[in-house]
Amino acid sequence: MDEYVPGLLPPEESLDDDELGEDGDGPGYLPADRPIGSRAWGLTADEARTHEPFSQRLTREVPDIAVEEVSDGIGDASDTDGEIIDDQVGYLRAGRLVWATQDADDPSSDLRAEDIGIDGAGASAEEAAIHVVPDDPFEG
Repeated sequence: MDEYVPGLLPPEESLDDDELGEDGDGPGYLPADRPIGSRAWGLTADEARTHEPFSQRLTREVPDIAVEEVSDGIGDASDTDGEIIDDQVGYLRAGRLVWATQDADDPSSDLRAEDIGIDGAGASAEEAAIHVVPDDPFEG
């Protein structure tokens, strides 16, 4: 097919490498997860000429969701300043963690860290999320 056909791209330009990359696989078309359409009244000419029946309009109404129904039930108490303390993660905040002294006889010692205390400059969100969990949860 060496002849140029009006209205068609030449084969060397049909898959543009600048847009598709070297492999030629471009982003494909993904159909919608659900049918695209509207359930609104008045989209067709017939509906535009008439009024929507009140009973049909009421069936389309969605009730308002109360705040209590949306909550996850964890720490969403209205009379507190924040989340409820979770006793499963510990309540003592850890400080800065540094590599523990490595033991040549123990290969897992490179996976341990030591707490060297809380930094006076303030903790990042990641550091503040680390808590000390005691071995004995009933330890005073």
